[in-house]
Amino acid sequence: MLLLPLRVLRRRFQHVSRRVPCRQASQGAEANRAGWEEKSRNRVKWRQLEHKGPYFTPAYEPLPDGVRFFYDGKPVKLSLPAEEVATLYGKMLHLECTTKEVFQRNFFSDWRKEMTAEERKLITHLDKCDFVEIHRHFMERTEARRTLPREQKQKLKEEAEELQQEFGYCILDGHREKIGNFKTEPPGLFCGRGDHPKMGMLKRRVMPEDVVINCSRDSKIPEPPAGHQWKEVRSDNTVTWLAAWTENIQNSFKYIILNPSSKLKGEMDWQKYEVARRLKGVVDEIRAQYQADWKSPERKKRQLAVALYFIDKLALRTGNEKEEGETADTVGCCSLRVEHVRLHEKADGREHVVELDFLGKDSIRYNNRVPVEKLVFQNLQHFMEDKDPKDDLFDALTTAGLNKHLQDLMEGLTAKVFRTYNASITLQEQLRVLTRAEDSLTSKVLAYKRANRAVAILCNHRRAIPKTFEKSMRTLQQKIETKKAQVAEAQVELEKAKADLRIRGESKSKSWLQKQRRLLRLEEQLVRLCTQATDKEENKQVALGTAKLNYLDPRISIAWCKRFGVPIEKIYSKTQRERFAWSFNQAGEDFEF
Repeated sequence: MLLLPLRVLRRRFQHVSRRVPCRQASQGAEANRAGWEEKSRNRVKWRQLEHKGPYFTPAYEPLPDGVRFFYDGKPVKLSLPAEEVATLYGKMLHLECTTKEVFQRNFFSDWRKEMTAEERKLITHLDKCDFVEIHRHFMERTEARRTLPREQKQKLKEEAEELQQEFGYCILDGHREKIGNFKTEPPGLFCGRGDHPKMGMLKRRVMPEDVVINCSRDSKIPEPPAGHQWKEVRSDNTVTWLAAWTENIQNSFKYIILNPSSKLKGEMDWQKYEVARRLKGVVDEIRAQYQADWKSPERKKRQLAVALYFIDKLALRTGNEKEEGETADTVGCCSLRVEHVRLHEKADGREHVVELDFLGKDSIRYNNRVPVEKLVFQNLQHFMEDKDPKDDLFDALTTAGLNKHLQDLMEGLTAKVFRTYNASITLQEQLRVLTRAEDSLTSKVLAYKRANRAVAILCNHRRAIPKTFEKSMRTLQQKIETKKAQVAEAQVELEKAKADLRIRGESKSKSWLQKQRRLLRLEEQLVRLCTQATDKEENKQVALGTAKLNYLDPRISIAWCKRFGVPIEKIYSKTQRERFAWSFNQAGEDFEF
């Protein structure tokens, strides 16, 4: 591959993340002019952009007669705003999050803000509220939709397609491109991840007055719904979003963006993986440098070097500074506290073992015991001396400082680039070790999933065991036992046919060939079922999709498929193949990340 000069790579690849917080609403339309999303430095993304704007959630429909809310055992007719919020809670009664005190407290506080003065005076305790009829109504409605006649389902499908055709496409530089999610988020109750301090709060309905529209100056500006107007219309061709707004709970930005299969998104994906491939050329120098810095007399430099070692070897995120009480207590590398680390001189038959136990992104627990270099172990001992459990492990280090250091090491380098590089390299190496040309197609696909799982474990992409796991495994085991019995029966029948042939002095017959083919078919089906059970058991707590879609260069997978004769459909779904269409022609069977 042709290597471009560093200054050209910077101009073409570097993607600087900068989000500017929204100012107070009283400051008007100028509030968000500083920027809404990630921007490439002076990089023009498009010259023409025209679209219909977002599709807004329909207005609230009141509960039908006969579905009532009760307070203290008596039916109460709520005002429309209060009833809408009550239905949001009623719909969720079957979910575990609604049993948590913080969820109930936040919901009740926000709900009372939507009540009339009379309702607030009457409804003072959540434990006296009865949402059972509301819950039953929505469960029955969901079940009714599931059992609709085919004709009605087809009609709904056609209506959804009409909506998709109207709002789900834009014109980008003369080409019709698909939009990702063209609908605004409906109102709801915030759940968050883990024990989020804001769970239960009301996510308000997005209105046109909240939305900034982004389109080219010479395009037809989308019309807002009747009686409304946009917050702002702008033409910023250095960003790729079509519409944006700020959600009310965490003040985070929400966007209408292009579909991952769009040409522009494909180019951005390609750039991301090329930056990670550039790291391959300098990673040995970077590692040599941070290993040398473990001996530095400067405490800050040693902390920086150990943190970078964790980011490189354990795929940790840097971690961001947060306001207390605004988010769940999740941490990354820079925000690790002493309580998250335990040091073992010897453990599990290994020396210098570090045990990390903390909540990472999305409140997913990271719990790992890893042997480390002796100097890393000794430095961690020094960093933890005379500190309380709640004290920062890397007290001389900030996320901003670490990010600047990464940029100094290589233009465009971030912790995510390290994750992408290590994830892709791990997949490539695992596929090389696990795959044999003589294996069956089923075994090759299982090898791919095991390689994918190794990456997911490295990146800590975990999930809770699905509630239906045990039931589905029992069903699968029953199928396996049934298939084993069929194989045994087919073997007996084939042996009996062989005996008959010997008696008649014949070597083959049509009946014998049919029985042999049946046995082979049943044995293949049994192998597939057993492989499926193995795969299901091994992946019950691992989320394979995140790494596969965001950290693994698709060209590695495509090259592997070509090399071993595996249909690409076995690895990527139709949607995923559309997303990675850019990579098909770039990856020959000899492609190396």
